Amino acid sequence: MEANFWHQKWEKNEIGFHQTKPNALLAKYFGTLSLAKDARVFLPLCGKTLDIAWFLSEGYCVAGAELSETAIKQLFTELGLSAKVTEAGPLKHYSAKDIDIFVGDIFDLSADTLGPVDAVYDRAALVALPADIRGSYVKHIAKITERAPQFLITFVYDQSVMAGPPFSIEQTDLDQYYGQSHELTLLETASIEGGLKGRCPADELAWRLKPAR
Repeated sequence: MEANFWHQKWEKNEIGFHQTKPNALLAKYFGTLSLAKDARVFLPLCGKTLDIAWFLSEGYCVAGAELSETAIKQLFTELGLSAKVTEAGPLKHYSAKDIDIFVGDIFDLSADTLGPVDAVYDRAALVALPADIRGSYVKHIAKITERAPQFLITFVYDQSVMAGPPFSIEQTDLDQYYGQSHELTLLETASIEGGLKGRCPADELAWRLKPAR
């Protein structure tokens, strides 16, 4: 899946994947990571998610990575923040108090550019990537965050009924991606009311990933 696919989605405002309120599983379970309230949380492929406003309201600092500059311009506007925009190598760095968003290819984001993070919140990244990219993505995130704990949202549904994204990801897939680096705990499986995109029955799953010793 090429970058142009996502650029076109944002330019055409075809963003059915954008939720109109913070994720309910996030609010319910993120505290199980036991972070300090001023912890810095990294959101890969963040878009303009309202989850960012939730993190800020809860006293967390936010770092994010997003391919679409359109999404990030809208994010700062909707947050009521004026962004300082600078160059960060091949990326653009949008920043304001307690928030840093890096615009461009996430594989161009280094640990030095990102800076220290205390946890990763992945609601829209792993599920957005096709299977042939996920392994590289998982390794990259582990590298640039120094295997920080993660709060992960996935979906399970019959992909013969509907193709992704978001893609259906089974526990066996997660074991393959994270089994060597993190301990996985399933926190909740919730049936999606009305089905995924209103088209097929699906479950939304919340996972806690803690670094393996």
